[in-house]
Amino acid sequence: MPIFFNVLPPSEALLLLLSHVRPRVQAETLPTVEALDRVTVAPLAAPHPLPTFRRGTMDGYAVRAADTYGATGSLPAFLQVVGEVAMGRPPNVTLSPGQAAIIHTGGALPETADAVVQVENTQPVGDGEIEVVKAVAAGENVIQVGEDVATGEEILPAGHWLRPQDLGGLLALGITEVPVARKPRVALIATGDEVIPPDQEAGPGQVRDINSYTTAAQTLRAGGEPLLYGIIPDDLPALEAAAARAMAEADLLVFSAGSSVSVRDATALVIAGLGEPGILFHGVAIRPGKPTIGAIADGKPAIGLPGNPVSAMNLFDLLVVPTIHRLLDCHNPPQHSVVRARVARNVAATPGREDRVPAKLVRRDGELWAEPVFGKSNLIYTLVHADGTFVVPLDAAGVTAGEWVEVRLF
Repeated sequence: MPIFFNVLPPSEALLLLLSHVRPRVQAETLPTVEALDRVTVAPLAAPHPLPTFRRGTMDGYAVRAADTYGATGSLPAFLQVVGEVAMGRPPNVTLSPGQAAIIHTGGALPETADAVVQVENTQPVGDGEIEVVKAVAAGENVIQVGEDVATGEEILPAGHWLRPQDLGGLLALGITEVPVARKPRVALIATGDEVIPPDQEAGPGQVRDINSYTTAAQTLRAGGEPLLYGIIPDDLPALEAAAARAMAEADLLVFSAGSSVSVRDATALVIAGLGEPGILFHGVAIRPGKPTIGAIADGKPAIGLPGNPVSAMNLFDLLVVPTIHRLLDCHNPPQHSVVRARVARNVAATPGREDRVPAKLVRRDGELWAEPVFGKSNLIYTLVHADGTFVVPLDAAGVTAGEWVEVRLF
């Protein structure tokens, strides 16, 4: 019978697992507009400067800065308006001393101009003449060529998680295709004689499969490709066959259920037989989620999650998500948002394990409060009704009402 032979603190379990995981990066090229939340496989450099021409940053007048020096409200500078810069076209205006041209935000600066006076700092006087009531310095209200990006500058490194602003930056440079890492394939196997598909009517003693679909959604959010292998009964040969197939086809194997210490829980036996070095830990000092297995089988990670859905999601977030990011060789993975809030009720805990407590956020009298959502780890709606979780540390006996905690948002 499998036993808990080395229960580890959560941080140690994660470090041990990741120390054995090596990136498995295969490149594919995608249109940039389709590359959100993908990871670059090579550094990307700017093919040209950005911007490629000097641009005004304000509505106003393109000027020679020297013509405005000393200008004040009581002693303005008078300039002759000799034209207007058309948007989207090269400027066809040349300024001589004492002249200005109308320019709009983003317009190209005439070659002989070196600054823009905001329209608010001018007023028209007479036919085609303005007075400037505030001086500008050379370069003021102007973006210079290459001020954003210089030619050849590295704009994104390898291993970079692509965000919306990154796609905008690439497209601004005309980079319409980008090489990215193929999504790691994550095999998801649900186990248990009592587990049935969600579209079936549950009879006495039966439960619908939740874990395949919550962990598949977590896989997608983490940048992986979920491969669902269905529900495997509590039969050792069937589990071994499914696991062998999954390990051959995927980059990472995740079991849900079957990791507890009992005669019928065979996940540890199956994982131990998949390859070397085998099981790294069987048990994590965390609630919910203690009966969790971490292993490496011939270079591929294999993780056995508890069957209770709250535990499975909790440990997937702790162990599987960082493993997917390591397989992608990603150096800036997205992080959960964290907010500080006061705990609304006392929360008891047992020293020696880390408790992750679901909480709903409410605002009272201008302060944010975290209301614990209590419930057993097989009750999925404890998470449905929560906005995030906060941690009761490993060595604490709990937290008291009014204490500040950091709530990690889902």
